[in-house]
Formats: sequence, C-alpha cells, structure tokens
Amino acid sequence: MTQRRDFIKKSILGTAGITIGGMGLSAKSYASILGANDRFRIAVCGVNGRGKSHINGFGGQDNVEVAYLVDPDSLILEERVNQLREKGGLSSKVKGVADVRRVLDDKNIDAISVATPNSWHSLMVIWAAQAKKHCYVEKPASHDIYEGRVALAAAEKYGIVVQHGTQRRSEEGWARQVSDIRSGKYGKMLVSHGLACKPREGIGFEPNTPPPSNLDWNLWKGPAVIDHHHKNLAHYNWHWNWQVGNGELNNQGTHQLDVAYWALDEEIANTHPVRVRAIGGRFSWKDQGETPNTMFAVAEFANGQQVFFNVRNVNYEGYKREVTNRFYFEDGGKLIDGEYVSHNGSQPRDVEIKDVQQTPGGTFGSFITACRANDPSMANGNMKDAHYSCTLGHLMNTSYRLGKKVPFNAKAGKFGDNPLAYEEFMKIHAIARDGMGVPEDKADYVVGPWLEFDGEAEHFVGDHAREANYLIADPRNPEFDIPSPKSV
Repeated sequence: MTQRRDFIKKSILGTAGITIGGMGLSAKSYASILGANDRFRIAVCGVNGRGKSHINGFGGQDNVEVAYLVDPDSLILEERVNQLREKGGLSSKVKGVADVRRVLDDKNIDAISVATPNSWHSLMVIWAAQAKKHCYVEKPASHDIYEGRVALAAAEKYGIVVQHGTQRRSEEGWARQVSDIRSGKYGKMLVSHGLACKPREGIGFEPNTPPPSNLDWNLWKGPAVIDHHHKNLAHYNWHWNWQVGNGELNNQGTHQLDVAYWALDEEIANTHPVRVRAIGGRFSWKDQGETPNTMFAVAEFANGQQVFFNVRNVNYEGYKREVTNRFYFEDGGKLIDGEYVSHNGSQPRDVEIKDVQQTPGGTFGSFITACRANDPSMANGNMKDAHYSCTLGHLMNTSYRLGKKVPFNAKAGKFGDNPLAYEEFMKIHAIARDGMGVPEDKADYVVGPWLEFDGEAEHFVGDHAREANYLIADPRNPEFDIPSPKSV
C-alpha cells in the first residue's frame, strides 16, 4: 500500500512539477485520489431480506463502496438501488444486475456478500474464489455436505477471505464463554447444547403458478432442482423446502449450532461427529412446508462430547422463546444463558484463560479488516469453521429425513443409556403434548435412525449408509453445477 501511494504521489507531483496547495493539485484533491484508490468495493447478492442488513452494514464501513446490488427480482432490485442512490455517499453510483457472474467479471470489485437462498451459498463462494474475490456468506455456508467441502477447497486454493454470517463469532460475550469453556474453567464439558426455539406460523398452501414477469426464475432457482413456481418459495418460505432451504435447524439454528461446535474441545476442532440421531415432526400446521417445526437431535464426537439441538417453532399460549446455547459439565455444573449453575457444590476453576481469536469491528467491520489485510485467518468464522458447523446440522437433518413415523408418545425418544438426552427429549415432548396440544398416540413422530459418519472420508458408514449417502449431495441444474474438490 505504501509503495502504491508513493508511486501515485510521484506520478502526480514529479514530472509536471505540480505542488500540493499550489496552482495545480490541492491537498483535498490528492486525498480524494488516494481515498478512491484505497476504497473497498463490494457487491451485495440477494437484497430482499437479510441483504438489507448487508447493504447497511457494509455501506456504513469506512471507505467501503457498495458498488453492485444483485437480485433476480427486478422490482426489489430497482427499489434497493434507488434507495441507496438517494442516500448519497460512496455508494451513490451503485449498479443493479440480476446475475452475479457480471459482477465477478469486474476487476474493480474486491468482494461479494451473499444473502440468497441457501442453495446458492456455496456456489457463490466457489465462483468468488475462482474470480479472486473475497466472500462474506450468510448462514448456512452450504446447502449440503459435498458442496461445503468444495467451497472449502476453493477458499483454500485461491487464498480468499471467507467469513460466515454467524454473528456470534464477532460478539465478545460469546467469545468469552467459549474461551472459558475451552480453557477448562468449569471442568470437562460433556454436552454443548444449542436451541433455536422461536415462534413461527404455518405457511398454508399456494398453487403452482407461472413465475411473475419481474422474477428471473432460472436465476432464482440457480442450482436447485425445482419443478414448479409457487408463492411459498419466493421470497422467504423457501426455508421450509428441502430443495432450497434446510429448515430451522440450519436457518436460525446455524448461529447456535456454530456456537455449540465452537465450544467443543480444541482436540476435536475441525472434525465431524461419529454418529447422529434426530426426532421430531411438523405438528399442528398441516401446510406446504416440508421441514420439522419441532426437533431434538444428538451428535456424538470421538472424544465423548455431545452436541444437543432443539427446534421448537409452534406458537401457543405461554410459549417460551429460547434462542441460546447452554453447556453441561462432568461434575454436574451448567452454564445456562451465561450464568454458572452449581451442582452439589461444583465451582468454576481458577485456571489460565486462553482467549479465542477474534477480529474487532463487529460482523461486517471484521470482514473488511480481514480482506484489507488479505488474511483469511482473521475472519470471525472462516470457511473451515463454517463447513464443520454446517455439516453438523446437515447430518442431523439427514437422520430426520430418513426417519420413520411412530406414534407420538414418550416411548419414541429412546436414547439408550444417555439420560441427559432423554431428559431433554422429554422436555420437548411435554411442551408438544401440553402446550401445543399434540394428542398422545393420535399423531406421529418422525424418528430418525442412528447414523454413523466417517469424518475423514465425509460419508456415512454402517446401517442406513446407502440412503444417507444419497443425501450428501443435492441434484443440481447443469448450468450451476460445481467442480470436485480436487478440480476446483
């Protein structure tokens, strides 16, 4: 950067004999040239929902220009472009395009941010890497296990900064909890528990219709193989469709899954669980959605640690919202919503705390800092972190998707000799029965099988392996196919 500034300064001031503050170039003009040269230019892809936060978040950073907005819906795109131009400032000349490939061809663009449907996320990381652009990608960073592996290979091969949109990686409070846990302040952790329990409503049924004229349906679908358009796809309820979304577990739940994974012992960092199981259902709503609105899942790791996860979306009188993480320790102590709860006199230990790495600047500022330093390790949640925490959710969803219907009762939740898992399942069961009004033996649970996973090879083994491995990679439209990890 210093060399570039020296070169510019010499070019401007040298041969022509122009002096700053004299009759030629003013100090203000010189500063303007340097500022434009140092400016970081980003394109925001997907501007309807979460993309609005990206526009505001990146647009509010020092010397960052939102140069493009990308969306296949021409009406939404036009509205966002006009709003940004009216605000003035560095982004006042923003351009709107439907296809991200036009942006990636622009050598003046430094990065893209991705707030599209999930089925686009990994492909945009891959394309960005191949175009030597940095990438901020919303959660989850992958729609399936295989494409996550390819995105990771691309990020590593081309050396770009990838930051996963799990904001808790940029929050000091969560970093402090994780630092304490990993340093042994509370003793050995047994269970890292994530909860994504927030009230939602059913989505009803929408008929198949031709896509509206303002929507480029081919670009909206992208990689996803979808036979028909209906209004429960564009623009939000795609979350509850397996071809495009991943359900609440890897929607809101990605944040809590990532924290749960983050807190595991360092010795098993960047490893996958050895087996998983999920149980749940889509109760009460009787709608077009496919993913569960009630779920409990367990993942077991090679060192004996476990991750539990709860989803509970059906609203009812007295509903308790729980979007958080909790941690259970070997001596019975617990960390509940940041507060230590003693068991039989258990106490925190006086140990040296090893702080986890965290780049300051918040979610968006930390990404810009990492990009300007051209240092992927500075990302608060890089592509490797993203691949492993997202895969944790994909594995749980795979167990659910292979599940069988059994009568809705307490016997459905059999977790062998795991009393903690049974206790947590029974909490959800009681809420479904007494709060949501799901009738005993007159409704069905979907009970997934225990699935064994070979983390090195990233495929399932043992019972149910054949059908589970079929779900590792989604079918893809040929125009939006991806390479192999080795050929990326």
